[in-house]
Amino acid sequence: MCVLRFKTLKFFCFLCILCNQLGHCIHQSMDSVKEKTHGDTKSKKLAQQRSRLQTMSLNWVSCMSKPDMMNNNCLGWAARDESGVLSPYTFTRREVGDEDVSLKITHCGICYADMLFTKNRLGDSRYPLVPGHEIVGIVKEVGSNVHHFKVGHRVGVGAYVNSCRECESCNQSLEVYCSKGSVYTSNGVDADGTITNGGYSSFIVVHERCCFRIPDEYPLALAAPLLCPGITAYSPMVRHKMNQPGKSLGVIGLGGVGHLAVKFGKAFGLNVTVFSTSISKKEEALSLLGADKFVVSSDEQQMKAMANSLDFIIDTASGDHSLDPYMSCLKTAGVLALVGFPGDQIKLSPASLLRGMKTISGSLVGGVKETQEMLDFCAAHKIYPNIQIVPIQYVNEAWERLTKGDVKYRFVIDVENSLK
Repeated sequence: MCVLRFKTLKFFCFLCILCNQLGHCIHQSMDSVKEKTHGDTKSKKLAQQRSRLQTMSLNWVSCMSKPDMMNNNCLGWAARDESGVLSPYTFTRREVGDEDVSLKITHCGICYADMLFTKNRLGDSRYPLVPGHEIVGIVKEVGSNVHHFKVGHRVGVGAYVNSCRECESCNQSLEVYCSKGSVYTSNGVDADGTITNGGYSSFIVVHERCCFRIPDEYPLALAAPLLCPGITAYSPMVRHKMNQPGKSLGVIGLGGVGHLAVKFGKAFGLNVTVFSTSISKKEEALSLLGADKFVVSSDEQQMKAMANSLDFIIDTASGDHSLDPYMSCLKTAGVLALVGFPGDQIKLSPASLLRGMKTISGSLVGGVKETQEMLDFCAAHKIYPNIQIVPIQYVNEAWERLTKGDVKYRFVIDVENSLK
């Protein structure tokens, strides 16, 4: 912050010196003209022009020296069209309101949903579009009515930056399910009518209710993925009481969400089974992440051996796949929570639900209270996502690798040190 202010001060000083020299040159020019054309009409007109130029230069310096004129100028990387290719972009953030927090972004996680928005896969993208909703950083400014955050606090921002704060869901601290629609961190429409831009940028302004404290001992880079895959795994597990030791958990898919589901499961004292179509992930599931069992889901014999053995399954996989083989692994009254997007339609036989009184549940990210609880839990139990830190200039290549599953297990952009 001090370095930033010093550089800004030097910039303004340079402007003042420049304008002073400009004014001095104007004085000299006009004085010379006055000596040559003293008393004539032309000299009066030139004198008036000199006065206007002096006034304009003073107003320019005064305007540029106001912090508000510079603070809203934000650097970022944006997609301009459905190609989804990102490139440098400068834009203006909204003013900091009475209940808002402005934070300098240090890191931002890369999520598959970022590509859905930038490539207009949902059909409602507004360009230019700055993605990113796994944001961490340092508070640089707060509104007059902000009571929970101060300048210098370490904070995070997840998938939404505002909600109505009045409906039943909001009153139950389930802001992401706001009946009037929560305001997404990117490609959303904020309270002032502006389009929201996400965390692939230098700073962001959000309502204080959508900010989360990052525990002091928790590394900021590692905290970023907790704000999407972390809470996506944690929320349904806690809601369905899968934080009780001794229960059995199944995890479908071993990506960003899946690997954190395994870590939460072990921290909760559960017996964890990982399902994957790839045998190559067996070693990392068992040795690296600490799962108790690994099952190749395409192997019918291995799947039959799991029949009626699990209390709960969290399905993190994207792409088309049938749910029937996994429903057979649930105990009576077992629950499968869907947190991925398995195609346009769910492939499921009604008999899979009726036989055994089983349930399918859906879940997005969690509400404010739950997200803060998750962050504190991770700090207390030393739960850290596995990440690969990259500069923002690498983001397009990172996306290509993400679509191929070539990441263990989350890319995180070092915004602070690479976005210039």
